[in-house]
Amino acid sequence: MTMVEADAGRAAIRRALKSLRRRHLVEEGAHSPAIEALTRPFAAHALEWKEKAEKHELELQQCYKAQSRLSDQLVTEIEEGKASKALLKEKEALITTLQNELKQTSEENVQLKQSLEEKTKSLDLLIQEHQAAKAELEQALAKLKVSEDENKKLIDRWMLEKMKDAERLNEANAMYEEMVLKLKTAGVGGIQHNAQQEADGIIRRYESGYVETPIPSTCTITIRAHDGGCGSLVFQHNSDKLISGGQDQTVKIWGAYTGALISTLHGCLGSVNDLAVTNDNKFVIAACSSNKLFVWEANGACPRHTLTGHTKKVSAVDASWVKSFVVASSSHDRTIKIWDLHTGFCKSTIMSASNPNSLAFIDGDIICSGHRDGNLRFWDIRSGKCTTQIAAHIDVTSVCVSRSKNFVLTSGRDNVHNLFDVRTLEVCGTFRAMGNRVVGSWGKPCISPDENCIAAGSSDGSVYIWSRLKNEMPTILEGHSSPVLTSAWCGLGPLATSDRNHIYIWT
Repeated sequence: MTMVEADAGRAAIRRALKSLRRRHLVEEGAHSPAIEALTRPFAAHALEWKEKAEKHELELQQCYKAQSRLSDQLVTEIEEGKASKALLKEKEALITTLQNELKQTSEENVQLKQSLEEKTKSLDLLIQEHQAAKAELEQALAKLKVSEDENKKLIDRWMLEKMKDAERLNEANAMYEEMVLKLKTAGVGGIQHNAQQEADGIIRRYESGYVETPIPSTCTITIRAHDGGCGSLVFQHNSDKLISGGQDQTVKIWGAYTGALISTLHGCLGSVNDLAVTNDNKFVIAACSSNKLFVWEANGACPRHTLTGHTKKVSAVDASWVKSFVVASSSHDRTIKIWDLHTGFCKSTIMSASNPNSLAFIDGDIICSGHRDGNLRFWDIRSGKCTTQIAAHIDVTSVCVSRSKNFVLTSGRDNVHNLFDVRTLEVCGTFRAMGNRVVGSWGKPCISPDENCIAAGSSDGSVYIWSRLKNEMPTILEGHSSPVLTSAWCGLGPLATSDRNHIYIWT
């Protein structure tokens, strides 16, 4: 395309635009009356429409506000609905859990019901057994009454025999006096002296079975025996050998007249609470705090047996004076065990209702024990049953049987020492003193070999000696520097006592 043609095109366009303008103006002028006619009604209604528009706008604003409130309320209700839905889920879970628990509880209830039925049956059985035991007890009481009557008759017969023996003794004395008179007349002094000694010996042996024991008054020997204290003493039978056990876990044998150490027995575990010697002096037995008993040969060094079976510390031990291989022990596990030294095994176990603090053999098959509940009990080791029970103290700390086995000496925390006659089971002597105080569960008094004296240590370091036959103040031996724990009287005369530091030999 050339420049001329372009210019011509632009000129034609300009002319066309001018024509369109003129035509628009002509049309606008022609239509202006109609437009004005149409505009006048709108102008008249404009104010009304404006008021309506404002009114509608106000209503619209109120609608917007109401919509906003409803929206907020809707949001709140939605949130509450969500919370209610979550709570409903929790409640449903809780209901499920409670249903499971109810099911388990129902099952447990069934099991408890079955258990209750079983226990009810057991209780009925126990009631029947109790009734049977009550019947047996009544029979046993009846037998006991018969036995007591027979015992009374035997005592009466025994007293009659004693009176007859006294008459015979009087006749023997009369014969002796007549013989002495004849010897004096004959002038035979040596024969008279020998006859008098023999007669005195016969009379004394007849009355007591052994020589009268003098009351000791002087400490002749002091022994530093065990580190930590000596808790038990015992003499070998018919010997001056003293055996001691202490906190240092050793057992030592001493010469009572010299204080020399003869031998030491090792291997004990725990402190020694009590000692016993068999009637043939062959074995030494120690009761220990380690729940065990240890058995040595008297001339050995290492234990021959370790007797195990108690579950708590062993409080006491004693050997039968009839059967040398039978030993009894008591423990804080509320049991009394009978042992066979041939095998080292427990032969039987006796259950007790209270802790036995001490025990001793009366004869081959009967033992007595002192208990924490204050009772003195007698047991038949063949049947394992308690044959007799006697209230002795508030708490029995020790029992000691005399050489003839006719008397039992008990001590208690009430600081009283009671002497029981085994033949009548009655108290034949009560011994107490103002200053005499039993040393807890350690204090162990003893009876003299002639059974006429009672020796008991005290917490003030003194040793009190009472006469069984003479109603007089006790003899008091002073010398210990600490509480006297235990005592033992030798059949040959000396008295041994111990405190936490030393052993004293009194003559």
